Amino acid sequence: MSTRMLVHSLAAPWSASTGLTTARWLSTTSLQSASRSFWSKSSGSASVRGHFTKLYANPGRTSTISLLGRQILIKNYSTAPPPSPPPPPSKDAAPVTAPPVKSAVSTSPLLLVVKKILYHTMLSIGFLVVSTLVFIVAFFVYDASTYNTGNHDRNAPSTVSQLALQPRRGGPKSLPILESYLDDHDTDLKYEARTKPRLVILGSGWGSVALMNTLDPSAYNVTVVSPTNYFLFTPMLPSATVGTLEIRSLIEPIRRLCHNINAHYLEASADKVEFSEKLLLCSSTDKESGEKFEFYVPYDKLVIGVGSTTNTHGVDGLEHCHFLKTVADSRRIRQTIMQNLERACLPNITDEERKRLLSFVVCGGGPTGVEFAAEVFDLMNEDLITQYPKIIGSQVTVHVIQSRSNILNTYDQTIAEHATEAFRKDSIEVLTNSRVVKVLEDRVLFTQTDPKTGDKILKEVPFGLCLWSTGVAQNPLAKQVVDDLGEWQQNKRAIETDSHLRVIGAPLGDVYAIGDCSTVRTRIADDISDILRRTVLGRRYLARNSSGALLNPTTTYAADHDISNVRITYPELADVVYSIKHKYPQASEHIGRLSNLFEKYDHDHKGTLSFADLTLLLQNIDKKITSLPATAQRANQQGQYLGRKLTKLANTLPTLQLNAIVDGDVDDAVYKPFSYRHLGSLAYIGNAAVFDFNGYNFFGGVIAMYLWRSVYFAQCVSFRTRALMIMDWFKRGLFGRDFLEV
Repeated sequence: MSTRMLVHSLAAPWSASTGLTTARWLSTTSLQSASRSFWSKSSGSASVRGHFTKLYANPGRTSTISLLGRQILIKNYSTAPPPSPPPPPSKDAAPVTAPPVKSAVSTSPLLLVVKKILYHTMLSIGFLVVSTLVFIVAFFVYDASTYNTGNHDRNAPSTVSQLALQPRRGGPKSLPILESYLDDHDTDLKYEARTKPRLVILGSGWGSVALMNTLDPSAYNVTVVSPTNYFLFTPMLPSATVGTLEIRSLIEPIRRLCHNINAHYLEASADKVEFSEKLLLCSSTDKESGEKFEFYVPYDKLVIGVGSTTNTHGVDGLEHCHFLKTVADSRRIRQTIMQNLERACLPNITDEERKRLLSFVVCGGGPTGVEFAAEVFDLMNEDLITQYPKIIGSQVTVHVIQSRSNILNTYDQTIAEHATEAFRKDSIEVLTNSRVVKVLEDRVLFTQTDPKTGDKILKEVPFGLCLWSTGVAQNPLAKQVVDDLGEWQQNKRAIETDSHLRVIGAPLGDVYAIGDCSTVRTRIADDISDILRRTVLGRRYLARNSSGALLNPTTTYAADHDISNVRITYPELADVVYSIKHKYPQASEHIGRLSNLFEKYDHDHKGTLSFADLTLLLQNIDKKITSLPATAQRANQQGQYLGRKLTKLANTLPTLQLNAIVDGDVDDAVYKPFSYRHLGSLAYIGNAAVFDFNGYNFFGGVIAMYLWRSVYFAQCVSFRTRALMIMDWFKRGLFGRDFLEV
């Protein structure tokens, strides 16, 4: 270490303990300490000591000495008497050791915190950069592995059954019967499935997809028949009409879902069910030539989940309206909106015509119509107002025609009123108590009832786009099934099923129906005779049979007795109610306390209920039970239920066959009836959302909107649709909606 560096290193401990300034005491002390180590060895030690003695005694004096081969200028700035110089060490004395070095710079606590924050920040940034690079490299490695440069699998020899290439003919129309498929030998699982019961699923909607995802793939030989080769996430379809989401983010290829359960897929329409021969008539039409090809698909169990169409309510002129149930509907609406906006900017358009082009009319105040109106309003206020002339934004109008006093009338009253008021604050015109009479090419005619006088006033509203969203109607196949089953089907708007979702009138346990195309029959009063025979009268007969033999009470005693004269006691009513709850789970919430029921309907106060009293009780319960809603939630629950039940039926089939149990109510013996559980309703109302959770209401702004998105995000059927959906939301936030006519 050099002399100058020695001076600096020794300065700190001495400067703090003296009254001298740092500069003057540093020089003398450092040089004095440096000279000590050389007094016993250096020949110039006496000279150095003399210079120090003179320098200490004369403040302000400057002296130059030679130390360690360097010329050093020393000046004493002190004004106080200097301390006496240390005596020279003797030859026998131990060598002098310099005092320990301490830092003279005091570190501030704030500085330490700042340093720590900077350290962790830089560490986090470095970790993020490294992680990003690793992810990018890993992605490209994976992407490279997905490219198949060879053609080994394509050129591999394949085995195809002769029945698949040349199917035999049969059935009422002597058509080809598809008993074998082209891909039966593609995998071992499909080859093994040839001997399993044939399960045919019609449709690719919520119910069918839920059934496929719940079903055990090894239990059946599954075939899916649908004219659309994708699953559509319908709750978010209004968002796709204005570019908030893209269509591809809402659809999942049905073949990908079929691959997960080793199922076959046929892109065809189901036209008729031959119940007696267990054949399904299907047809496929060539889109270019229009040629129609028909064939039969055999089944052991058939699930009808074909959905529904839009209810016209007998209104004329709906050919001028748009619907919103399919991908094609969404694309047509998007193109019409874009065309109307561009036409409104042309110089030859009159002011009246421009207002008509920019008028959007929604017929129906349900969730679909409300969410579409909200999406259109958001589009105009968030995106197009900055891209189009201001006069375009000022002349855009949105109208909702609703037959009830509020929109979202199936929700809680508080929610309905809040949504109606929110629309009016956003300048969306809500025409309540109104019914559409006729739709013309450029305007809608409707009657509006005055709530005070009850008078009906005929009005009209012009439109550039009119959306018809007013309920559901029968699918053609559903109508065909109802007509074929005749008197067994009493509801002419949907396929009636029992509580096990089996089609009433079809062979028991062969055909099921789920989703919008079906409804569960809950006419408890019509089954009163059967319920009494199996519970009250049967037990009475067994009690009277002194021999204890297990005879048939329903045919021996109940058939000969006049059921209309039966009176039941309170314990017997408990048995009747238990049987009703088991067979009709939806009636459970409407029965209430049993003791209150007994007192209410015991009109003669004899402690028993007559047949007439019991009939009146069940009729009142029937009135309280409403039809299940035609929603994705209901179809999804029915699909999951049926998937679990069919799996259990397949697993217990060997046991049933071993015990010769092949007829009768096998479904009821193996699995419980279907019970719908309403999880709540929600709707988007324009940068806000409303929630109705079985009486617990919630509505709010942007936070509620994010919650609404989260609910539907969680219901997506695959990771692919979730990833695409969240990317679309990010894209809307960063760049706005992609609203292009392509």
